[in-house]
Amino acid sequence: MFSLDRLRALAAVATHGSVARAAQALHMTPSGVSQQLGKLEREAGHTLLEPHGRSVRLTHAGRVLSRHAEQVLGQLAAAESDLGDLDDQVLGPLRIGGVASAVRTLLPHALADLTTRHPRLLPTVTDGEVVDLMPRLLDGALDVLLIESWANRPLVIPEGVTLRTLVDEEAKVALSTRHPCHHHEAVDLAELPDTAWATCPPGTEPHEALVQALRARGVEPDVRYFVAEHTAQYALVEQNLAAALVPAMAGAVAPPGVRMIPTTPALRRDISVAWLTRNQSPPVRACVAALEAHAA
Repeated sequence: MFSLDRLRALAAVATHGSVARAAQALHMTPSGVSQQLGKLEREAGHTLLEPHGRSVRLTHAGRVLSRHAEQVLGQLAAAESDLGDLDDQVLGPLRIGGVASAVRTLLPHALADLTTRHPRLLPTVTDGEVVDLMPRLLDGALDVLLIESWANRPLVIPEGVTLRTLVDEEAKVALSTRHPCHHHEAVDLAELPDTAWATCPPGTEPHEALVQALRARGVEPDVRYFVAEHTAQYALVEQNLAAALVPAMAGAVAPPGVRMIPTTPALRRDISVAWLTRNQSPPVRACVAALEAHAA
């Protein structure tokens, strides 16, 4: 029978991509993780790791066993969570990360109810982009994420992460009332070949979704303004310096000089809650339930 500690070491290497990062996540030394993996290889009768540059990667046998390890650890975490729920132990730290629009519109109401029902819960909130927040979830630095995924560029979810969609919403183009297309009832992105754009920095979901949407309509993106806050994007749009692609959650605060116009074809994004499958603790479960209730 395989040791749980050795399976946990293998799952950590599969999740984090190296022995060093797995050791950091498990609060062990790299040599300690390597020893656990060596013992696991002898128990399994297969080589589980192979050299890859200056690091290592899982062999086929390692990938097969890591999937089983993830399932075993997830079931164990669920059992521990169920036992904790018997005593209603929704208390202690709850570390939440999320994209700014969801943090601003969806999270406060859910947190107000959650902390009223569970006064011993201690939530903290960090906003940011998915590209920065997901590694922190995988490393155990965050417990719950509110993330976005655009329909024309679906987010790739790492193994071991559970995802539940909360909101499906439309995104619109923000144009200045001085833009030639501002009077349109709907706008095809192909109609905007000479328009500059404001969006989030490269590598973020909104930036990549915008670039792909424009290229799909035969327009090479002219992105000149890299600003994360929609209020800053609106300021640039209002002065007719740029257009912006804005989801519904942020569209309500558009200033008078900005018009929100649907796109043809329509562009949509999801807001989802994500957590590590093996971390189904009572606080995480209570947070997910509260978010689902307010999203509905």
